[in-house]
Amino acid sequence: MINLLSRAKPLHKRIVLPEGVDPRTVRAAHTLVEQNIARPVLLGNEETVRAVAAEQGITLPYTIPIIDPARSERVTEFAQELFQLRKHRGMTYEQARETVQDVLYFGALMVRRGNVDGSVAGAAHPTPDVLRAAIHCIGVDEGSALVSSFFLMILPDGRPVTFADCAVVPTPDADQLASIGVDAARSHRLLTGEEPQVAFLSFSTKGSADDPAVDLVRNATAKAQAMRPELVIDGEFQFDAAFVPSVAERKAPGSAVAGNANVFVFPNLDAGNIGYKIAQRIGGAEAFGPILQGLKQPANDLSRGSDAEDIVNVAAITAILAGEETDP
Repeated sequence: MINLLSRAKPLHKRIVLPEGVDPRTVRAAHTLVEQNIARPVLLGNEETVRAVAAEQGITLPYTIPIIDPARSERVTEFAQELFQLRKHRGMTYEQARETVQDVLYFGALMVRRGNVDGSVAGAAHPTPDVLRAAIHCIGVDEGSALVSSFFLMILPDGRPVTFADCAVVPTPDADQLASIGVDAARSHRLLTGEEPQVAFLSFSTKGSADDPAVDLVRNATAKAQAMRPELVIDGEFQFDAAFVPSVAERKAPGSAVAGNANVFVFPNLDAGNIGYKIAQRIGGAEAFGPILQGLKQPANDLSRGSDAEDIVNVAAITAILAGEETDP
């Protein structure tokens, strides 16, 4: 994480934090400025935001913009944009005008219009609300089939690995699972600098069992290989065959991925969510995420159990995912 924070600093990314009246968000914004990690923008009533900061013993510098969506001069243009995006779904202009005053939608539209480089929210809102605003306003990237997520897991020995999808897509089909794997490979390379070695996980290793669930993983592996033949992708693997070299020699000899995987694609949300929490709580890994992937521009979710440090870390990751700096 220290490496990721240092990578974010020279980018000078502008990150909107829609939950500006939450004490954790206020503390995170102060840290982002104090440590020069990113340029935060807070959403919420300015008097309320500054009162919350005062309660935390923090004086927010006036270099941090605080925007109240209900009073912003951008409401009309944002409402028109959202209306154009959602009128095919039956949204009226009046509904759009009301919706854009929601901090999640206002923040997502700021990302869409290039006013900021990314968004981080979810400490005070459930994941479906964060996702809905991001998908409706930012949209799915042309190179992705869907929006999914990953966790960057830092193992006790310091190695980074990527787990996907652990937070968004409950029961992906083969095409969706393939897209999750390809997107996770791209995310892993961008954040770690490592070449991804992608393992599609199952309760079977290379034909050791037959079941429709195994067939789905096999099909997804083949589709991912066809989508990105230059990537190192293989499956289906049990986790030990993907992760432990000595087990890989017995169960999957000759595989370039077995025993060397650094990107693990879980077959469904049950497996992914349980897997990352076991790695975190029993295995002692640090879990950063869920980080969203598949959007046209970065917008990331937080656990409602997040603290200020978590928000800072996800903001730094969002800044890196934003790529080259966008003009303010």
